[in-house]
Amino acid sequence: MELQSRIAAVTSLVLLLTISSTVNSDLDSDAEALLEFVAKVPHARKLNWNSTNSICNSWIGITCTKDKTRVHGIHLPGIGLFGPIPSNTIGKLDALKTLSLRSNYLNGNFPRDILEIPSLQSLFLQNNNFSGELPLTSLSPRLSIIDLSYNSFTGEIPFALENLTRLSVLNLEYNSFSGAIPNLDLPRLVKLNLSHNSLNGSIPYTLRKFPDSSFEGNARLCGPPLASSCYALSPSSPTPENSSQGLIKASNSRKLSLRAIVAIATVGGSLTILLFSAILFFCIKKKKNKGGGKTTLIIAKASNIGKNENLKSADFGSGVQGSEKNKLAFFDGCSLSFDLEDLLRASAEVLGKGTHGTAYKAILDESTTVVVKRLKEVGSGKKEFEQQMEVVNVIGRHPNVVPLLAYYFSKDEKLLVYEYMPAGSLSSALHGNRGTGRTALDWETRLNITLGAARGLAHIHSDGGAKHTHGNIKSSNILLNESLDACISDFGLNSLSNTTAPAVKYRVAGYRAPEVIAESRVKASATQKSDVYSFGVVLLEMLTGKSPIQYLGYDEVVVDLPRWVRSVVREEWTAEVFDVELMQYRNIEEEMVQLLQIGLSCVAKAADARPSMDEVVRMIEDIRADKYRTSSEDNRSKDSTAPTP
Repeated sequence: MELQSRIAAVTSLVLLLTISSTVNSDLDSDAEALLEFVAKVPHARKLNWNSTNSICNSWIGITCTKDKTRVHGIHLPGIGLFGPIPSNTIGKLDALKTLSLRSNYLNGNFPRDILEIPSLQSLFLQNNNFSGELPLTSLSPRLSIIDLSYNSFTGEIPFALENLTRLSVLNLEYNSFSGAIPNLDLPRLVKLNLSHNSLNGSIPYTLRKFPDSSFEGNARLCGPPLASSCYALSPSSPTPENSSQGLIKASNSRKLSLRAIVAIATVGGSLTILLFSAILFFCIKKKKNKGGGKTTLIIAKASNIGKNENLKSADFGSGVQGSEKNKLAFFDGCSLSFDLEDLLRASAEVLGKGTHGTAYKAILDESTTVVVKRLKEVGSGKKEFEQQMEVVNVIGRHPNVVPLLAYYFSKDEKLLVYEYMPAGSLSSALHGNRGTGRTALDWETRLNITLGAARGLAHIHSDGGAKHTHGNIKSSNILLNESLDACISDFGLNSLSNTTAPAVKYRVAGYRAPEVIAESRVKASATQKSDVYSFGVVLLEMLTGKSPIQYLGYDEVVVDLPRWVRSVVREEWTAEVFDVELMQYRNIEEEMVQLLQIGLSCVAKAADARPSMDEVVRMIEDIRADKYRTSSEDNRSKDSTAPTP
């Protein structure tokens, strides 16, 4: 029996080592293929690709699977890649899902082996100089996005595209494709652009749902949605030449009646008017689209980016200077690779408008999501701004602080790029959709969020000594990642702000300390102790489920949250304080009371009576320690009273 156990253990160990060796071998093979690619393709921007750095954690533009075993994304837009892509390099990455090499100077034929990668889903090659025919004979069935626009591809659009049932985006505009359009009857196809090629024939019926802009610039295309009609001529119908000869014969023989002559004149006049109208229509359309070439289009997008690029804010990016459109400053260690134009062209939505500006969720075309903060009323010069960004970057290297990835500075526009936190803010988690069957935050999650946020703020305070403060702590600035860990956002923006609004505006926010409200200017009065007060309000907000300010009616403030909590506790109605969503959990009353006491100590009216954030962290950790110690003792007690078998 013992021998069998040993054999099983050895077998398991060998199997584990074999699997581990295979995983390492696959990742090493991916790294080798990428190094071969970068060695053969000249590039203007320096890449930190080498065998000494971790490919999944530090290589610029490379993303890996969640288990860090394979490369599944290459994102190298606008980094100055020159020349053709060599075969047997990228094509060896048989787990690759996304390939983005757009806005470079790549040329020549596109390698067949890349298109045959079975896992490939998204292909972004726009704004390069690729030429020749597409070798689309054996395509990855998983392809959902193909963007080959602004290249020099020739030949026919491959009919193999008809088999891509997952294809949702196909963009081939501004190439030299010729021939007929395949019948792309694809259920998921929602975006199609075949404009400005040399295509001919009738537009397939299945594609007529797309706008005329999807087909314009192909002089020999006809049929809806274009204005030009297709004349389907049957074998029995007369050709235009025969018709003309018949008219000539009839005219020469003088056998036409007066009625026929009038009818012919009427029809001819109508055709002339229609022809003139069509010419006028296309001239106007051409004038509107003047400069439809590649260079002019890019300039237009740079100058009016907010309107043209599906951004929710119409003036977003209006201050970006054309000569500086690619001067996006990345910090060391950031593995993402994109330029400013990518951000301004991204699909975006407004996340919120705060004290320092508007935040946008920007989805880049290779499915990379970031948050772009457009700052307002920045009073700092470029040098001071850059120095502050370096400070923000250094302090942001903490698991409970939202990391700053990049920034942009110009005279009229200042943008910050942050990592996107998918679970939103603590504010939305506490107050969003209450009463509609939502999944509420349980006590354990709230306690973990509290501890994470406290550690993040304590790190900000301790990393720079007494000089570093946040100045704008509130539940909407505490963001949650996929694991619902808390991260402090908006650090370092207070010192850049040129806002001189009266403090009464901030009184309504409910998070400001009494000494801050008493000042006529908020900017000069933020301290670490005022941060502690704001954090205390967040604790009370999380415990009570109530907003920092409660209203009775229109513009009528009842009372701020700390005052209301003190009044309830003073009357010994402590249980009335807590969020009704927490009352369903058992054996947590003592922990909630302990955290309530910490919150009340943080919102003490006298700044000197408030604890430091390091002390707050220790007190919350003590609650956690007591929780697990009590749980362990309960388990031992149950074990000791159990009957002996």
